Amino acid sequence: MAKSLKKLRKHLHLDRDQAWFFGVCAGLANYWRVDPAFVRVGAVLGGLFMTKLAIAIYLVVWLVLDNRANVEPMN
Repeated sequence: MAKSLKKLRKHLHLDRDQAWFFGVCAGLANYWRVDPAFVRVGAVLGGLFMTKLAIAIYLVVWLVLDNRANVEPMN
C-alpha cells in the first residue's frame, strides 16, 4: 500500500502557481490534464452536497501531497 502511495505522490502534487487556496484542485487538474476550473467546480458541488466529507478529503489531500512546482509531466 505504501508503495502505491509513493508512486502516486511522484506524479500528483500541489500546484501553488495556479492555486486559489492550497493548490489541491490545481494539482489534481494537472494530474488529470484538465482545466483547474473544472476540478474547482466539482469540489464546490461536492462541498454543497457533502460538506464535511469534502472538507475532510480536501484537508487530507493537502496534508499528504508535496508542494513541487517544477515537476516533469507524466509520459
